[in-house]
Amino acid sequence: MHGGFDAVIGNPPWDRMKLQQVEWFAARRPDVAMAPRAADRKRMIAELEEAGDPLAEDYARASENAVSALRMARKGGDYPLLSGGDVNLYSLFVERAMTLVKPDGMVGLLVPSGIASDKTAARFFKGVATEGRLNALFDFENRRTRYNAPPFFPDVDSRFKFCAFLASPSPLPDPAQCAFFLQDIAERHDPERCFPLTAEEFARVNPNTGTAPIFRTRRDAELTKAIYERLPVLVDRSSGKAVKAWPVKYLRMFDMTNDSHLFRTRAELEEKESAWPISGNRFNSPSGEWVPLYVGRMIHQFDHRAASVKMNQRNLHNPALSGDIDPEQKTDPSFLPTPRYWVPAEAISFPDGLDWTIAFRDIARATDARTMIAAAVPFVGLGNTAPTILMDPLEGVQSSRSMLLANLGAIVCDFVARQKAQSTHLNWYIVEQLPAVPRKRYEEVRFGPKTAAEIVREAVLELTYTAHDMAPFARDMGHLDEAGEVLPPFTWDADRRLRLRAKLDALYFHLYGVTDRDDISYIYSTFPIVKREEEKAWGRYRSRDLCLAWQSALAAGKPDADIEL
Repeated sequence: MHGGFDAVIGNPPWDRMKLQQVEWFAARRPDVAMAPRAADRKRMIAELEEAGDPLAEDYARASENAVSALRMARKGGDYPLLSGGDVNLYSLFVERAMTLVKPDGMVGLLVPSGIASDKTAARFFKGVATEGRLNALFDFENRRTRYNAPPFFPDVDSRFKFCAFLASPSPLPDPAQCAFFLQDIAERHDPERCFPLTAEEFARVNPNTGTAPIFRTRRDAELTKAIYERLPVLVDRSSGKAVKAWPVKYLRMFDMTNDSHLFRTRAELEEKESAWPISGNRFNSPSGEWVPLYVGRMIHQFDHRAASVKMNQRNLHNPALSGDIDPEQKTDPSFLPTPRYWVPAEAISFPDGLDWTIAFRDIARATDARTMIAAAVPFVGLGNTAPTILMDPLEGVQSSRSMLLANLGAIVCDFVARQKAQSTHLNWYIVEQLPAVPRKRYEEVRFGPKTAAEIVREAVLELTYTAHDMAPFARDMGHLDEAGEVLPPFTWDADRRLRLRAKLDALYFHLYGVTDRDDISYIYSTFPIVKREEEKAWGRYRSRDLCLAWQSALAAGKPDADIEL
């Protein structure tokens, strides 16, 4: 006989164990909290210590208490699955609860939704979900806008998500009942919002982590599961080794906190480094060349010139904001966005032979206009909010990288990504579990006289090569004159770009096996911000209508049809 409770039920504390430096100093020394860089804040704390300020002793004591508590959680042996990464107290309560109930008992806890979606919880949740031990997962938004009601927890950010997590130490006879983005308890009785997910379906949709997808409706679930039956994921680690649909490697080039000692503003370059501007928004100096540091907000889909960075020092947590760039500026192929910082060129870790790469936005939400946002970028520094996807140049896929870029930018791929993005971060473990069209499929599938590969290369070349700094991309794509020189960039044309992207979307619906017009229209409807903006601009959901027209043209073998909408 195994002892234990019949059930453990509760609402454990939701609080990070690591001392939050900015928050700690915000109420005590705002000037320290508002330091522009982590390196500056570290220096200011050291100055407090040297001056014998009592605040430095208080900070050291608070920091040591947090470190000691973390050490106990990680080394004590009681929390082998949920004590990794940035530990939150609730996760320790969850793991302890599972050891306190008897084998056929039940745990029911109200916890942040990260228990089902965060990488740090993946080992724990994968065991629960893929072994059939999950009884129910009811995911709630704190905000209740659909009901014009106050948040469930008024003192918590309205965007925060939490869940009712019910599980057992032993396999259960029935599939888990799941519902996501609920705003009222009664919604869990709606059959379109609440539906079963089997252990096998958890494993298929997220084979590496077993984490929970976030299907808003039963239709979302059925469409997504069908896509995963047809296509492999970008990187499959379920067998214990990486099986890659593409020879990709993930790289976070510069950490915006830990590497901040390398960053220079323009004023610092000119005053401290004696630097002078050269072409391509770069600087030269006695110590070497400095290149722009791009962050996620500076890129958008097929656009490496989406925004500049402007500063608002009054914003304690996020002083860097997006600076608008209008279409007229983008018609100038010499125009480049202005970054906040520059970094030494010698510190950039592009592999030999690569002079452009694919970057994507780490900061992304399932409720944003688009979620999976990727672009080709030139030889620049990339902060951790714009991680890069590298490919080995020895693989002979330089020009083929355009196909992966197109795949990531397709609305059907983005639809799937939105079923995975629980928090504000589109982490690599999410990206590598997205369904990807294998390289050979692009040459196998034809639409009349052209292969899918030819259609993709033509469209992505025109969408991406709009500025002189992307000449290396154009060279790899073979966009050369008779003398072997790179041809001029394409003119930025918003209407033309909308048409090209709709054509790519239609092609990827074919490649993903989603050919029913109602399903395509439904997927477009799950991007309400895009719909609202287009209806305001054109009086119709134009990209959807163009995509449906292209869907018919491609099916008829007419990849160069004239479509007037």
